[in-house]
Amino acid sequence: MAETDVTIYTDGSSLGNPGPGGWGAILMWGDTRKEISKGYRETTNNRMEIRAVIHALLLLNRPCKVQVHTDSRYVCDAVSKRWIQSWIKKGWINAAKKPVKNRDLWERLIPLLEMHQVTLHWVKAHDGHPENERCDELAKRAAMSGNQVTDEGYLKGN
Repeated sequence: MAETDVTIYTDGSSLGNPGPGGWGAILMWGDTRKEISKGYRETTNNRMEIRAVIHALLLLNRPCKVQVHTDSRYVCDAVSKRWIQSWIKKGWINAAKKPVKNRDLWERLIPLLEMHQVTLHWVKAHDGHPENERCDELAKRAAMSGNQVTDEGYLKGN
């Protein structure tokens, strides 16, 4: 079975951080382009950045070769620099010897990274990249929408 090549652009936003938040993603494969987003009542920017990647990968119904473009150093480094594997080895304790924030979302992301062949690429935010700018717009619009949901797993101070 041939792998499907998918390109994903993601962004997350939190108005106030913490505050109302949202994420946006664009998935592209072949001639197909799909935009998705969702808003949350109270959350953080980092949680929205992770959720954007999770929800985009969840739409893929078979293993794919995926190029994810994000302006989140946090997400990019956690995967590319193998921080996640280090956190797991240390019992979800980070380099500062504190519990890893957003563990619930990292634990949701791990099986998706294992299912797909994912490469993350960092892009500079607000640098005129059309898809990154569009994801930012989707995320902010979702954060301000009237359709926000509760960010299950979000804890104040996390």
